[in-house]
Amino acid sequence: MSKSFNGFSPQALAFFEGLAANNSKPWFEAHRTEYEEYLLGPLKALVGDLSGPMRAIDPELITIPAVDRTISRIYRDTRFSPNKSPYKTCLWITFKRPSPEWKDAPCFFFEISADSYRYGMGFYSASRETMDRLRQFIETKPVEFRRTIAALARQKTFVLAGERYKRPVNPALTEDLQQWHQRRNLYLVCNRTTDNRLFTRGICDDLREGFSLLEPVYGMLWRLRE
Repeated sequence: MSKSFNGFSPQALAFFEGLAANNSKPWFEAHRTEYEEYLLGPLKALVGDLSGPMRAIDPELITIPAVDRTISRIYRDTRFSPNKSPYKTCLWITFKRPSPEWKDAPCFFFEISADSYRYGMGFYSASRETMDRLRQFIETKPVEFRRTIAALARQKTFVLAGERYKRPVNPALTEDLQQWHQRRNLYLVCNRTTDNRLFTRGICDDLREGFSLLEPVYGMLWRLRE
């Protein structure tokens, strides 16, 4: 039976700091047990504890607590990257539906590094076609769109992010709609520097509550794809 999540250890952050300063296979192999105990183990426990709430949001989400299913690899793919460091200095979990086109589908995420963490929901890399469907929805059904995102105006956890076009695609839209309509890519994110929530079960509660808040927007983004 998997362990319950009770927060990360400060040793997890120390591991990231050491890896950043010594990003090599010999160093990693000498500290592999720290990676497994302070990062991989807690990430698996976190996924396990969030499995029920996430499947309540979307029964099709993958919630298996394993590397390459919900947990990122620590090994960096250096084939097409100018950064040839063999290991990542941050790790993340994602809750997404099984799909070969997952980059163009909405998903929930949590990411941890040496001095910060973040979580939210959105696209890894939305296609032009996907964003065009969102723009069409905003233009043709502004009342329904505003109703879907209404809860976001009453919260201070998440901000809207993603690259924007330099000029409005439809200048006639009001500013509240432009914030969404003008995006090349889109996600809602909470960015935090390291705090005590990370070292307690509180971060699990934050993720559960935050992801639940984002459920209406997640549902809207999926309906636009179907």
